[in-house]
Amino acid sequence: MENAFIELGRQGEHFTGLFDDVDLKSTKLGSNAQQRNVTITEVIKALDEIDLFGHEGDVIGDAYEYLIGQFAAGAGKKAGEFYTPQTVSKIISEIVSIGQEDTAPFHVYDPAMGSGSLMLNIRGHVNNPLQVHYHGQELNTTTYNLARMNLILHNVEKNQMRLRNGDTLDEDWPTDEPYLFNAVVMNPPYSAVWSADDKFLSDPRFERFGKLAPKSKADFAFLLHGFYHLNDKGTMGIVLPHGVLFRGASEGTIRKTLLEMGAIDAVIGLPANIFYGTSIPTVVLILKKDRDRRDVLFIDASKDFEKQKNQNNLTNEHIRKIVDAYKNRESIPKYAHLATHEEIVGNDYNLNIPRYVDTFEEEAQIDIEALSREMVDLNLQIKQNEAEFLGLLDELAVTDETRALIESTKLIFA
Repeated sequence: MENAFIELGRQGEHFTGLFDDVDLKSTKLGSNAQQRNVTITEVIKALDEIDLFGHEGDVIGDAYEYLIGQFAAGAGKKAGEFYTPQTVSKIISEIVSIGQEDTAPFHVYDPAMGSGSLMLNIRGHVNNPLQVHYHGQELNTTTYNLARMNLILHNVEKNQMRLRNGDTLDEDWPTDEPYLFNAVVMNPPYSAVWSADDKFLSDPRFERFGKLAPKSKADFAFLLHGFYHLNDKGTMGIVLPHGVLFRGASEGTIRKTLLEMGAIDAVIGLPANIFYGTSIPTVVLILKKDRDRRDVLFIDASKDFEKQKNQNNLTNEHIRKIVDAYKNRESIPKYAHLATHEEIVGNDYNLNIPRYVDTFEEEAQIDIEALSREMVDLNLQIKQNEAEFLGLLDELAVTDETRALIESTKLIFA
């Protein structure tokens, strides 16, 4: 088996290094060589029974995507490093494709691509899925190879795949054409640590903002990197923690500059506990470069979810509601609000969603008079029941001992 992987890795640049970190001697496959051989043999036998050509669609690619999702479900905190739930991918992919459905070729970029599934979802929302080009970068080598395999198994041609194993923030990439894209999609690690070195103040990705994201919170560094690589007609969707909406200092300066530019198109609040590895609620920011307006659409979808055993889930109905609200760009009571730039300035550029979408539900008013009448009726009923009970006791033949018990009972009800 090891020789087979080595030989496959020699079959051109497409496969170079793809299986370098596959460990066939891992004890997870068995405690000894014989048990590991049995495990691998059983897997091969099971795969051999599958009719890969008797189904519509990309069976191998879809199966691989399914297995990645299942692995993520049991991987704990590490899952967040490589996998974005399909429901969130669908929301971002559909929104960034709006108005670009006929664009061909269509270039999508994910600077923190994980398994690559967020990019792959674009194919379901454009009219020329075979002309989508994928550009992505990933720091973790194992995850980088996971993404490569994912794209290969989804029949992405070599000339439509440009992936790199590297640090997105430390060194800008790509710098050669094309380096501006129709869509930028991203679910970066939340509040990651980065260098925030002063040298980045002259980096074209960050220099116009005059400030850098804090060293302990790289959220805006990822956002500005992706925004820099967006073309003038494109759309960007990025998942981040809620702190980017209201934190001050350098983050407040960056946020204000983006708002003054009209770059932030929409803020979409998602439910808590829908991502693997973290239970925190998150937000999707939608950004554009060519807007001639500075209003911002706020959508509070935090209460729309299907509760499952280990985490919450967005149904197709929930996804449709979010995307339709984005398309219509109108205020919806308790759900969405189209905020003017003046409104945002009045809130000191704070984008915390509750400032714009009022989801407060008033409690039903209590009718005091009706409640008083009900209490009077209940007290009357209690007294009637007392009288009947005590009357029954008086009719019984009782001893001195039980008579004392009766008297104490009367005192209780007195």
